[in-house]
Amino acid sequence: MYAQKFLVEVVVRGERRACPLEWLDQFCMRNFTNAADFDDTLPVAEGKVEASFRLTPERFAEGLGAWLTQRGKGEGEPVKVQVRRESENLTTGRNTDFAD
Repeated sequence: MYAQKFLVEVVVRGERRACPLEWLDQFCMRNFTNAADFDDTLPVAEGKVEASFRLTPERFAEGLGAWLTQRGKGEGEPVKVQVRRESENLTTGRNTDFAD
């Protein structure tokens, strides 16, 4: 059981949606980042991840946004990611901010 539950949304070409489970699974299950922060994460559904306390929503948003952009998931544009704990307001990661 993990200590935190994150809700994860992505914005691609201005369209906001829950992050696909496939994307979360690929990011969390492979060590592309070489960062131990992401070792204790578990994707559980579309837009939902459980994580240890050593990972912040901001860090997760930053890492996932950069990785999705590198993988071309933004269709030529940066992928913007919003992450919040289930019980908190929306939090954005560095380099992934966007206006509503």
